[in-house]
Amino acid sequence: MTRRPLVLLLAVGLDLLAGEPASPRHPVAWIGRGLTALEGRLRRRTVADGAVAVTAVMLGAAGAGALVARAGRRLGAIGVGLEAVALKLAFAVRRLGAAAREVERALRSADGGAARRLVGRHLVSRDTRGLGPDEIVSATVESVAENLTDSVAAPLLAYAAAGLPGAWAYRVVNTADAMWGYRDPRHEAFGKVAARLDDLVNLVPARLAAGTLIAGAALTGARAAQAWRVTRQDHGKTESPNAGWPMAAMAGALDVALAKRGSYRLGRGPLPSDPATIGRALRVFAAATAITVGVAWLLAGWRTGGPE
Repeated sequence: MTRRPLVLLLAVGLDLLAGEPASPRHPVAWIGRGLTALEGRLRRRTVADGAVAVTAVMLGAAGAGALVARAGRRLGAIGVGLEAVALKLAFAVRRLGAAAREVERALRSADGGAARRLVGRHLVSRDTRGLGPDEIVSATVESVAENLTDSVAAPLLAYAAAGLPGAWAYRVVNTADAMWGYRDPRHEAFGKVAARLDDLVNLVPARLAAGTLIAGAALTGARAAQAWRVTRQDHGKTESPNAGWPMAAMAGALDVALAKRGSYRLGRGPLPSDPATIGRALRVFAAATAITVGVAWLLAGWRTGGPE
């Protein structure tokens, strides 16, 4: 096996075994602090200022990734492990599942307040204070589906295509969009480049995520044919050109509607009120993740074509 596919598989194994390190020490937290520091210095908050900020941090993260990869190649087998750790920190599977399970447990305990706090803290950026149980389940399932793109498919495909620099450049773009990609007076101009870059780099991963969710539905006994129909019909109903693809696929796979107040409604029927829907979504997500890893592994082997 060539180096890059091996690193990818080791990184996935590390994630499933160990999960995420403490947040303050996580490199994504460092990226956030770097973006915040530049935002504070660029006080005009123009489109150009936002472009400078996201480009500077992106180049820094890509450069750091290149240095780690170079060191890894010099260290032989130890270096493979080093590179796998660096890649693992660029994506998250286990933590996403754990966060969704926490919401499910709170709902099963009839602790709506805890469920609202958990889904708002770990999974979505919307105001969760007034959400009912069905909206909490919907928000959780939406996040599971959308994060197949942001937290799994995109960083792994970026690594397969461009190594650690690609994976960490993607992580910067996605983090900047999460921080600044809002259409309000404070962020409209400053976050425009980050939002457009995020749209661009997720075009392929989002569509791959939808496809693997449909395949995952077939493997887990969910509604694969319905997932395909709802994806075709509803993927364009979200403001984002990408988010609707995996969310529509998941809505069809589970035969439920997924909705955000005043924004979109995907799928048919009522919102899911049963907390068990979260578990069903995670089973489809797990199968889709396995397929996604396989696609990234094949791409990594094709891109390298020999030892790196």
